[in-house]
Amino acid sequence: MGPRLLYSLIVGAVILASLALRVWDPSPVARLRSLVFDSYQRLAPLTFDPATPVRVVDIDEESLRRIGQWPWPRTILSDLLAKMRDAGAATIGFDMVFPEPDRMSPSNAVKFWPQSEQLTQLKVELDELPSNDEIFAEAIGTAPVVMGFIASPTNQTALPEIKSGLSYGGDDPRLFAPYYPGATSSLTVLQTPSIGAGALNWVPEHDQIIRRMPILVTLDETLYPSFSADLLRVAQGASTYIVKSSGASGEKAFGEQTGIVKVRVGDFEIPTDANGQMWLHFSPQTRDRYLPAWKILSGEIGEEEMAGRILLVGTSAAGLLDLRATPLEASVPGVELHAQALEQIIRGSYLLRPDFATPLELLYILVLGLIIAVLIYRAGALGSAVLGGLAVGFVVWLSWHAFNSWGWLVDPVYATIALTAIYLTGSSFVFLRTERERNRVRHAFSHYMAPALVEQLADEPDRLKLGGENRDMTLLFSDVRGFTTISEGLDAEELTRFLNELFTPLSNIVLDEQGTIDKYMGDALMAFWNAPLDDPRHPSHACAAALRMVDEMAILNERWRKAAEDSGRPYKPVKLGIGLNTGLCCVGNLGSETRFDYSVIGDNVNVASRLEGQSKTYGLDIIAGEETATRASDFAFLELDLLKVKGKTEATRIFGVLGNDAVRQSAEFVELTAKHQTFLSKYREMDWDGAEALLKQCEALGGEKLNGLYALYRDRITDFRANPPPENWDGTARATSK
Repeated sequence: MGPRLLYSLIVGAVILASLALRVWDPSPVARLRSLVFDSYQRLAPLTFDPATPVRVVDIDEESLRRIGQWPWPRTILSDLLAKMRDAGAATIGFDMVFPEPDRMSPSNAVKFWPQSEQLTQLKVELDELPSNDEIFAEAIGTAPVVMGFIASPTNQTALPEIKSGLSYGGDDPRLFAPYYPGATSSLTVLQTPSIGAGALNWVPEHDQIIRRMPILVTLDETLYPSFSADLLRVAQGASTYIVKSSGASGEKAFGEQTGIVKVRVGDFEIPTDANGQMWLHFSPQTRDRYLPAWKILSGEIGEEEMAGRILLVGTSAAGLLDLRATPLEASVPGVELHAQALEQIIRGSYLLRPDFATPLELLYILVLGLIIAVLIYRAGALGSAVLGGLAVGFVVWLSWHAFNSWGWLVDPVYATIALTAIYLTGSSFVFLRTERERNRVRHAFSHYMAPALVEQLADEPDRLKLGGENRDMTLLFSDVRGFTTISEGLDAEELTRFLNELFTPLSNIVLDEQGTIDKYMGDALMAFWNAPLDDPRHPSHACAAALRMVDEMAILNERWRKAAEDSGRPYKPVKLGIGLNTGLCCVGNLGSETRFDYSVIGDNVNVASRLEGQSKTYGLDIIAGEETATRASDFAFLELDLLKVKGKTEATRIFGVLGNDAVRQSAEFVELTAKHQTFLSKYREMDWDGAEALLKQCEALGGEKLNGLYALYRDRITDFRANPPPENWDGTARATSK
C-alpha cells in the first residue's frame, strides 16, 4: 500500500469519525458546547426592559419578617390576590403548589387546641366557618389566576385540570415533549376556579444549570402547557395552543419525525427545540423586576405598578430553597426563570438552534477537513496549520456573530475538535513519514558522508534525486602503489588490519572536506564531491582532501615503520597515487530494482581513474585534469603533459598538485612554473637542446619531489633524438597503461 493511499485512508477515517461524532453528539462534547453558549450569554446578556409587562410578586425575606414564616395562611394569599386583582393585573400566577389543606384554617387549627369543656362549643362554631382554602378559592374565582403544578416521575395525585385547548399539525407533539407519568397539583377546590394551569418544571441538565424551559409537557397521555405559556395565554384571553411539529404544512422533515418546531400562544409564536423547549436568553438579575409582597399588602405599591401586568407570585427567600443556577448567575429565584421566559416571548428575543445548523456544521467539517488534509500532504504542516487556525477562528467568529446578531446557536466545538483531530492526524502521518525518510537517508549515507551533510540531506530529502541526474562533479580515485607486493607478506588478519588503518583516516579526510565516499575497491578508494548536496567549491575541496591524504600517508608510514622495527619485520614504505578530475557525470541510485547503490558514472569518472593510474608514471602523488586545475585556482598546479589516456582519442592536459595556496604564492614555485612552462614549450617545439638546458634548471628548482617527472622527460628527449616524432607532432603523449 502506497503512502498516499494509506494517508487517504487514515485521514478519511478521521473525517468520517468526526462526522459520526457530530451526529451522535455524545454528552461530554454536548457539555462543552453548552459551556461555550453560556460564555456567549455572559458576553452579550439580554438587557432588562422595564417596559415589559412582567413582574414578580416576591415573598422575600422582609415579607417573611413582617408577615410571618412560610407557609402563610391562605387568607393572607387571598388578600394579596385581591390587591393584585383590584389593581387591574392582566394575569396572576402562583409559582407554588397547594396540594394539602391549609393547617391554619379554623377547622384544622382547632384540632391542635387543648381539650376542655369551655372550648367545645367554640370548636363547633369554628367548624361552621369557611376554610382558608375556600376563602382562597373564592378569591381565585374572581381573578385571572393560573395555578402551577409540578410534573412528577411518579403518579402522586390526580392529574391537573385541563384549562386550555390544543391543536397540532404534523406529528403528535406528545411523542416529543418531556414525559411524566403523574404530577403534584393543588387542591381541587383551588384548581377549579382558576382559568389556567401550567407546569412549573424545568428539565435538568448535567450540571443543573437551566438553559431551556419547556413550553409543553406530557402527563400520562395528555399534553399540558408550561406555567409561563399559560400565563401568556390567559393574559391574551386565548383558549387554544397551536403546535407545529415535523410533517406540518411548511415544515420540512423529509419523512423523519424530527420533533416540535413552534408553539403558537395567541398572537405569539414561540420557536422551540425538538422537545418543545425554549432556549432562554437571560438578562442579569435586577430588583426592578420584583415587587415585594409586603408592600402590596400594606398598600405601598399602587395600581400603576400592577395594572395590565402579568404578575408571578414566588419567593426569593433563601430559606425556602427555590433557587436555581443559570449561565449568568449561580443562584436566582426559580420564579425569575418563568418571568424571564415570559419577557423573552413578549419581546420576541429568542435563542434559536436553526434547522440548518447541524447540516451546516457537518458540511463545514467535511469541506475544511478535506482541504486541510490535502494541504498537509502537499504543502506541509505549517501551511495547513495556518489554514486550520483560520478555519477554527472563522467558525468561532461565525458562531459568536450568529449568536450576537441573530440569536442563533451555531456550534463551534465540533468543528474545532474535528479540524484539530484532522490536522494532528495528518501532520503526524507526514511527520512520521518524513522521519522515516530521514532515517533512511541517514542510514544510506552515514558511512559515506560527513555527519553535518547527512543531517542536511535528512532535513531536505527532496534534494536526493532518486534514479540518477547529471551533475557537475569532482572525482577522486586513490590507490596504494605496489599493493600486491605488500599483501603477499601479510596474512588475512594482518591485511584486514592494514586496510582498516589505511582507509579510516583517509575516509575521515574525505568526509571532513564535504565529500561522499562511493566505494572501496581492494586497496583503492573512490569519492566524489557536489552530490547529493550542492558544493560550489567542490574542485577545491577535492584538492584539499588529496593533499591531506598524502600528508596522512607520511604519518601512517612512520607508524608502520616503528611497528615493523618492533616486530623485526622488513619495512617497505606505502605510497598513494591519487587522480582528480572535474566534469559532468551521472549520479544517483544505480543498480537493479532490488539492489542499488548511490554511485556515479560517466566519461569523467573514467578519466579520474586513468589519472590515478598515471601518478606512478609521472612520479607524483596527485594528478588532476585540466578542469580541476582551472577551477581550483587557489592551489599550486604544475602542468605535466598532454596525454591521451586509455580509452580516449583526444589528449587532455594533466597537472600535478604540488601544494596549497601558500605554496602557489611562494617565490620558488612561481620561478619553477615559469621555467617549467618554457621547458614544455621547447619540448613541444622539438627543440631538444633548449629543452634539455631548461630541464636541468627545472630539476634544480623542483627538488626531489619532481625527480621522477623530469627523469621521464629526459628519457623521452633521448628517445626522440634517436627516433624523431612526426613534423605535425604537438607534444601529446599516449598512456601505455591504465
